[in-house]
Amino acid sequence: MHQATNQLAQPASSAAALNGDCRSAMLDRAALQRAMQIQGEAWHGLVTEHCRHLFADVPVFITAAQMRQMREVIDAVERVVENGKWGVGSGEWMQHSAKGVFYGYDFHLNSDGAHLIEINSNAGGGFLNALLLDSQRETGWPGVAVAQENLEQAFIEMFRNEWRLERGAAALHSIAIVDEQPEGQYLYPEFLLAQGVFERAGIAAYIADPAALHVRGDGLYLESSGDSQKIDLVYNRLTDFSLHQHPALRQAYLGGSVVLTPNPAHYARYADKRNLVRLTDADDLRALCASEADIAALQAGVPQTRLVEAADQERWWGERKQWFFKPAASYGGKGAYRGANLTRRVFDEIMQGGYVAQRMAVPGERMVCAEGAEAQPLKFDVRCYVYDGQVQLVAARLYQGQTTNFRTPGGGFAPIYLVG
Repeated sequence: MHQATNQLAQPASSAAALNGDCRSAMLDRAALQRAMQIQGEAWHGLVTEHCRHLFADVPVFITAAQMRQMREVIDAVERVVENGKWGVGSGEWMQHSAKGVFYGYDFHLNSDGAHLIEINSNAGGGFLNALLLDSQRETGWPGVAVAQENLEQAFIEMFRNEWRLERGAAALHSIAIVDEQPEGQYLYPEFLLAQGVFERAGIAAYIADPAALHVRGDGLYLESSGDSQKIDLVYNRLTDFSLHQHPALRQAYLGGSVVLTPNPAHYARYADKRNLVRLTDADDLRALCASEADIAALQAGVPQTRLVEAADQERWWGERKQWFFKPAASYGGKGAYRGANLTRRVFDEIMQGGYVAQRMAVPGERMVCAEGAEAQPLKFDVRCYVYDGQVQLVAARLYQGQTTNFRTPGGGFAPIYLVG
């Protein structure tokens, strides 16, 4: 973990008190600007012009008890999913050895504890949060940053390990960071950061639209401006989790001609929201031979989740204010609804199928004094970036509204510090 210089800490300091004071700790914007400028003026300009609310104005503070519960939940999920009985997904997804980079275990923290809201198998923000955290080393904030030492090296080793699991001792020469129309993605600056990390490690790195990928007899190739480059590993940032819309990449993955991480098997095993139903069903967990300790951790740390079926629509309508409705296969809060805000029309659409309902677990709040405005509370969630069961980095996202959106003054990615 990174150790913060503890100039501000007082014996009575607590996470709640620090989070409740918008001036208890402020981001060192000058230090962040310097770190951004090191990435080049073009990168700095891209972020300042198009991603104004990428980084929050303040850090978020959490307690050791909250961190301990999050780790217990993560460990329990990992043991259940990897015990050989989970068996999620079709057989075509079960043939690859890669672990999957950057799992995002997303939590809401409140007075009742830490609550796992969802698991993402292609969680964005790892490289951005590493830059942010590194820029704030000299702030003097209370507590300790929850992150592995030398995150750049940890990330490189993660990708190299994905390669070794599939290809053994062969050399990793090239990586493609793949998303649809990547230059138009909000997190395109992160793709550029990742590209730089790979290139500093001696790996050729490309940012590509999947339409530029083509399968040949000896592997997957990136075709661009008349040039052709064989791709060893694809860092997958697509939200088409089954790859049905991207036949070349799907063919290369199923045929074993490229290492793809994360891949459809990772999504099926972890991130499909129907898995949360099983993770909150004690009887199902016992049938999976989960330990009583893991069942207790999951019951306490994962809000009850149920499949939504039209046959129960009157009961759902009556109880809707207690639940948050999410499409089983979605990302970024798309198509998700707080039950208390549902109109009858939207409710009827949800009842057509494909949704799960999760019991409401309110997010934590952090006071922020944004852009000269009066202090106001912003919601926050906590994302644990996990690889092969190990927490690499913990960060927060501050926002207003129903879901994280990177459009809130004072909001965005925020460093997490452990106090108490």
